[in-house]
Amino acid sequence: MSNNRFKISEIKNKEYWAAAVAKKIIETNNQAEYTMAAGISPSGVVHFGNFRDVITSFMVKEALIQQNKKVKMIFSWDNFDRLRKVPAGVPESFAEHIGKPLSKIPDPLGQLASYAERFQTPFVEAMQKLNLEIEYKDQTKNYEAGIYDDLIQQALQNRKAIAEILISFMSEKAIQNKEINLEEYKNNFYPLSIYSRFSGKDSTKILNYDGNMTVTYLCLETKKEETVNLREIHIAKLNWKIDWPMRWKYEKISFEPGGSDHAAPGGSYDVSSQIAEQVFQIQSPVFVEYMFVGIKGLGSKMSGSKGNAVSPLDLLEIYTPALLKWLYLRKDPNQTFELAFDSEIYRQYDEYDKEHQNAKAISFRQMVGLGQIVHWQEKKILEILQELNLEYSVESIKERLPLAKNWLMKYNSEELITLRTELNLEYYNSLPNDRKENIQKLQKSLTELFSKLPDQEEQKEIGITELETLTYHIPKNPSLSETELKKVQKTFFQDIYNLLINKNSGPRLGIFLWAADRSTILKLLNFE
Repeated sequence: MSNNRFKISEIKNKEYWAAAVAKKIIETNNQAEYTMAAGISPSGVVHFGNFRDVITSFMVKEALIQQNKKVKMIFSWDNFDRLRKVPAGVPESFAEHIGKPLSKIPDPLGQLASYAERFQTPFVEAMQKLNLEIEYKDQTKNYEAGIYDDLIQQALQNRKAIAEILISFMSEKAIQNKEINLEEYKNNFYPLSIYSRFSGKDSTKILNYDGNMTVTYLCLETKKEETVNLREIHIAKLNWKIDWPMRWKYEKISFEPGGSDHAAPGGSYDVSSQIAEQVFQIQSPVFVEYMFVGIKGLGSKMSGSKGNAVSPLDLLEIYTPALLKWLYLRKDPNQTFELAFDSEIYRQYDEYDKEHQNAKAISFRQMVGLGQIVHWQEKKILEILQELNLEYSVESIKERLPLAKNWLMKYNSEELITLRTELNLEYYNSLPNDRKENIQKLQKSLTELFSKLPDQEEQKEIGITELETLTYHIPKNPSLSETELKKVQKTFFQDIYNLLINKNSGPRLGIFLWAADRSTILKLLNFE
């Protein structure tokens, strides 16, 4: 037997990687049902990098289904793990809980059942929005229900064999630096931690073991001793590199991916594979390494209360579920890529729409531009599109409008278009007379046009096309060539944008004049 590490780089004939992995799984295990696995310890925000764990398993699951195989996908909440440190965004006072199971610590906000649930809940919500069918495994419940008792006993009874495996992965230098006496290490090694019933923490030392399931432990915090039968009192948690293969056996896992930390030579997967084979007598599941996913354009814009960790739920505030899945699915696990909180997101939406032939979907860029000038009113956007004879899917408008608003207001507020509050005299006075005259012409024409319909509701009857025609007509001069006219029109628009919004460019001017506050526009263009 050997571990089932699958290297994407070795795939030949450009075969789709997930199909190649599925073929490997079928060749390795002839099972009635195949189980894909993923999981995380909810010690803090379950971030977007952990989503690659899920999506990689999901892709292999789909490939197996294409082979007419019965498949399920499980996700383990390793909430029986200890709290190792207090993450950003959690009160420093929670340091008192370090060493306790994540499921036994209170919710930092005092709203949910536990600390673990605080970070599990938004991840589950995101997976539901992404329409991923996942069976969640609560490891606290599993341990406390005693379903792992036989396997825990098996690990305890093979503790010296496990110690030898761990030693075999240590370098001679590490053994020397840590001054490890190999015989002492094996004699004193236990593959699990005990959560003290006196302190609730794992700061304990096993003093005696009966060879079965009874241990005597010392609580290092209270200095108290207790003898317990671990089948009756479930306060033991297997250490990670033993816990992982134990669950491979219990759940009959066929495939589980891992990040670079687990995949490194001599890392968690290699060690756990040896324990799986030598202690639990199983072959390790097929394993694929996945690479880093980056974030562009976020900078320091994320709230400090979140510790700059981006969750899938955060991403779904700016990405449609279909687009977010596509960004992960189009890359092999061994490829890195970036998600975007900056203008790169425009390209991602455009590429998705092009590949999926979404000609009727409104572009994200257009949604950002239109949405802000009509204050995110869906009805007004539909009016604009109707007048311009632009037909877009109403569903795409409904879906992308709130996402565009989130992207602009939360993460790119510097790109907001807002009307000035006072005249831009400095800019106006710097202009030559002919350009000042064009501004005066526009102000006069708009005053006449807007004053036709004093009632605010009726003003909607003023057409965008009418305003577009006006803005292009004012700079016209019969003596100008077409090239010269375009240059003059561009300069005219630049002047208007500077007077209205302090920018050299902006949204389509006719639309902006139609949607913006008209009394403010008239005031900002009035230099008489």
